[in-house]
Amino acid sequence: MVSTRSKNIILWPTYFDIKKSRDEGRRVPKKLGVDTPSIEDIHKAVKKLGHKARMEADKSHPGSPTEHEGRVLVEKEKDGIKKTELIHLVAAELAK
Repeated sequence: MVSTRSKNIILWPTYFDIKKSRDEGRRVPKKLGVDTPSIEDIHKAVKKLGHKARMEADKSHPGSPTEHEGRVLVEKEKDGIKKTELIHLVAAELAK
């Protein structure tokens, strides 16, 4: 199996979902969360921020393996943005 973590930052819709708790995987404050974010919305926000990304619709967040919500893989840049910073920028873009 080829690892995607070394070349990509993985963003799950759960990170931005206002209906999820921190224990369930939400990574942003509720004020930056959105209701049921889709991978299409996240992909569009990432692209608008100027990053290369692709969607994988058939993937499940490790914390909820029965929900196939998909994920967005954001290409890492040399000396690029940190995952936490990217998550907050994407959340702010989704909240617009």
